[in-house]
This record gives sequence, structure tokens and C-alpha cells, in this order.
Amino acid sequence: MGRFAEILKGTSEQTNAELSSDIASLTTLKESQINSLFPTKPEKEKLLKLLEIVNAATDENKKILQLKSNIDEVAGAVLKLVKVLA
Repeated sequence: MGRFAEILKGTSEQTNAELSSDIASLTTLKESQINSLFPTKPEKEKLLKLLEIVNAATDENKKILQLKSNIDEVAGAVLKLVKVLA
């Protein structure tokens, strides 16, 4: 199980602030950026789902299939991240 999956599994027990801290420790995003882009716990959970897919130890084709299967759930996170990068 990957580090993103472990956090995602335990999110029901975490507060919104703790979740921001955990995400920040696993990405290059700062807690303030995470809280600004993903202010609610459900939004942070969608970000974690996206990060889990992108960082999975699988080949690109499997990642693409997982993204296609989960696009309704993670689309908002994708758009927010792309806006920051654009």
C-alpha cells in the first residue's frame, strides 16, 4: 500500500488540518496552498485519491485507466492543480 493510500484510508479519523499537514509532507505543496486550493476535507480526500493514482507503482497505461475510471471523483482536483501550474 502506498503512502497516499495509507493516508486516504485513515482520513475518516483525521481532522481537516491534520490532513493538510499530511498532504504537504508528501508533496511540494505548502499547507497554506493546500488549504487555499482544497479548503474542505472531502476536497482533500479527492486530491489524495488523485495523488494515489498518479504515484502508484504501475505503468502509465494502468494509471490512465485508473484516472479514466475515477475521473468524476478527481476532476475537480485536476482542474485546481492545473490552474496553479498554468
